[in-house]
Amino acid sequence: MSKPKIAIFSLTSCEGCSLAILELEDQLLDILGAVDIVNFREGMTERSWDIDIGFVDGAVSTPTDIEEVEHFRQSSKMLVAIGACACTGGINTLKNYQDETDCRRYVYGEKFEWFPTIPAQPLSNFVKVDAELPGCPMVKEEFLEFVKCALAGKQFRLPENAVCVECKKKDNLCLYEKGIICLGPVTRAGCAAICPSYGSKCEGCRGLVSDEALAAAGVNLREQYDVALEDVLADFRLFGAYQGSELP
Repeated sequence: MSKPKIAIFSLTSCEGCSLAILELEDQLLDILGAVDIVNFREGMTERSWDIDIGFVDGAVSTPTDIEEVEHFRQSSKMLVAIGACACTGGINTLKNYQDETDCRRYVYGEKFEWFPTIPAQPLSNFVKVDAELPGCPMVKEEFLEFVKCALAGKQFRLPENAVCVECKKKDNLCLYEKGIICLGPVTRAGCAAICPSYGSKCEGCRGLVSDEALAAAGVNLREQYDVALEDVLADFRLFGAYQGSELP
């Protein structure tokens, strides 16, 4: 039997999630024994469009991105969004809150009219996405686990608890006790609470764990720390992780 064919693509992004795959090193060699990587700009020059699983990092942020993500979808039996930009729009969505022309002029100078743009958005706003691996960058171990599950025909599931759970398991002092607004109570776990473990607040790059967690956090934060949920959601705009109408 032929090995499954995998491709890794990038849209508007720093391509850090694609680089995270290369950082798997020894594990990547094991993957290469079970699959064929047929399209990967960061790692090879050959190109094939007969793809079983296509992984895409980056947001849709230009008219060209729309064309490319539609091509990726048509060429891939399964399409997987990797990283915050592909899953929620990511840090690119910061431009959505500013004047479009001013943004383009700042980046491209007087030639800004040569470079059309649209509001930064996740892949799922344009094509069907079969799975998502969130984070900035994505957790490379989750990528490895996803590939293993796909090869075994098993269902891959993201953690369904909040970052706070991982933080408590590490016996970290809650940043709210220091007066720091942290998004851990409402952000999907899976990152091993890396930011709070090093003293930095969670910034929500893995997106909301659930609407129920959002509602519960609103009550708990107000009653325990006198923090308004609106203040927390304002921070969520950094990665486009909250796109509801309640944004302040």
